[in-house]
Amino acid sequence: MARLSVVILNWNGRHHLERYLPSVVAHTTGDAEVIVADNGSTDDSLQWLRLTYPDVRVIRLERNYGFAGGYNRALKEVAAEYVLLLNSDVEVTAGWWQPLVELLDREQSVAAVAPKLLADTERDRFEYAGASGGFIDYLGYPFCRGRILSAVERDEGQYDDCREIFWASGATLCCRREVFEAMGGFDEDFFAHMEEIDLQWRMQLAGWRIMVEPRSVVYHLGGGTLPASSRKIYLNHRNNLAMLYKCSSPMQRVVVAVVRPFTDMLEAMVNLVTLHPHRAWAIVRAWGTFIAWHGELGKKRKAVERCSKPKNIYRYSIVLRYIFGKRKFNNMM
Repeated sequence: MARLSVVILNWNGRHHLERYLPSVVAHTTGDAEVIVADNGSTDDSLQWLRLTYPDVRVIRLERNYGFAGGYNRALKEVAAEYVLLLNSDVEVTAGWWQPLVELLDREQSVAAVAPKLLADTERDRFEYAGASGGFIDYLGYPFCRGRILSAVERDEGQYDDCREIFWASGATLCCRREVFEAMGGFDEDFFAHMEEIDLQWRMQLAGWRIMVEPRSVVYHLGGGTLPASSRKIYLNHRNNLAMLYKCSSPMQRVVVAVVRPFTDMLEAMVNLVTLHPHRAWAIVRAWGTFIAWHGELGKKRKAVERCSKPKNIYRYSIVLRYIFGKRKFNNMM
């Protein structure tokens, strides 16, 4: 049995599999295996896999459960010590997975580790989704070593140190399978977006650490599975608010409750003024769903184990820092 299972979640993504799976198969050898978990695709992904890569194991799910539900179900059929969740639009490099497994072997308090994510289209630039490790500010806005809001830095080796972070991108997330299961996996109500940050926040509250190992490098297309849309804006806002309600400290919840309605409605108004009414409505709908979820979220909050306090929550606002010209990670921390 392989120690590492690389699991690619696919939904109608033959075009991504054709472009990116060859590098994964070529560079995932030795004590590692490649698995494609199909989320009820209606295209010819499965037929193409059967004909082109007959030795790649396929886990078939009967319908599209989203990122969260799809991985939860797929990983129940995996027995490896470590699992690496990999987007279908990621190109990997020679020796890409070994540094991640070596770190987990060496650091027994680490639950999950990220590689360095570079952009597939501009390979000297960090990729928006994860760059060289993720963080979060006090109001819940995620940012990365190499990406502050929309400002993405070039990779000049400035973030090549292995260090503790707050979250690893779900585009390439390597973690201990038993910890994933013990935490209950992803919150399936999220469907997609923010579920990996929510999971890793809960891991840290339970006493685990999250790290980045930039010796491992991958190239991510980004936006390949769900392009920018009102749907994406809705999921990001709704899930971010739900995550904050579930995981943040009482003091942080108070600050968020006071400030976030103002900042989110301001964002909605900007979208209206710039003639993007669907984006504005997505933010309003996200708040409506979040409010309707309060009873269920209260139960989830009570169920979260809290024996440790995460260390890597940024105590200020990255939005204000961004407005005042602080647009590189090294200028923020």
